[in-house]
Amino acid sequence: MKNIIEIKNLCKSYGDVQAVDDLSFNVRQGELFAFLGVNGAGKSTTISIICGQLEKDSGSVIIDGKNIDTIKDGIKRKLGVVFQNSVLDQALSVRDNLNHRASLYGISGNNLKKRIGELSKLLELGDIMNRPVGKLSGGQRRRIDIARALLHKPEILILDEPTTGLDPQTRKLLWDVVTVLRKQENMTVFLTTHYMEEAADADYVVILNKGHIAAEGTPLELKNSYTGDFITIYNVDEEDIRELGHPYEAIRNGYRIAVKNTAEAAKLIIRFPEIFQDFEITKGKMDDVFLAVTGGKLTVEENKHD
Repeated sequence: MKNIIEIKNLCKSYGDVQAVDDLSFNVRQGELFAFLGVNGAGKSTTISIICGQLEKDSGSVIIDGKNIDTIKDGIKRKLGVVFQNSVLDQALSVRDNLNHRASLYGISGNNLKKRIGELSKLLELGDIMNRPVGKLSGGQRRRIDIARALLHKPEILILDEPTTGLDPQTRKLLWDVVTVLRKQENMTVFLTTHYMEEAADADYVVILNKGHIAAEGTPLELKNSYTGDFITIYNVDEEDIRELGHPYEAIRNGYRIAVKNTAEAAKLIIRFPEIFQDFEITKGKMDDVFLAVTGGKLTVEENKHD
């Protein structure tokens, strides 16, 4: 699998603030790549540079083997971007918004009709195509943002906090669409999110802190490195739990015990079989990873130097 995005020694500062500090990473073609960090970590700055909206100070950005410094317009056609804040024209209808965007890519006639039909079916736009965007709900506008980004069949879809504030049904619809397109078109998805359950489904995760990489790997690798396992034991006495000699907390009908890894859990179970009559083992979550790596939690607001 080839690298579709290669970032090498990327730097960007705003006065005395080093927003991106010697950043290097690769994104493989067709993967779901999660790019995480607290506010001000450098995520949005990096995305703006990749999209050609912001000049870097130094370093290189290679997209599909081509340097963005040399052929910006050609590279932009490979990208579809869904920004945190909608860029739709509120006064225009959904159809007019899509038609206007399509004209920028030279898509017209039957090709345009076919593509809008495909996206309308995927994103369930049929009953709102002629309505002004300003009259739509937040979830409906987000679906139009996605359609707008997908009109020209980009090889890379950049999703910057795409599901913030959306209801569960719309979130599921958007992710179902992304999954279909990744399978059908081998589309690469570059995601920033503060929903850790979305990051947990990624193929690879990079966590930024103060402009540089604080941790990276698959979700499983990160969980193994930065969190332990947990054993939840039901219908036991607290004195039995104390005998295990591990940190624990009381939960409904049982206790949750922290262990270093699955091997340590197995040793406990073998040593105290009479206690482990009704139990389950779970790994730490990506929320635990994020907190361990950055010491902070993801929030919705982004500052201007993020």
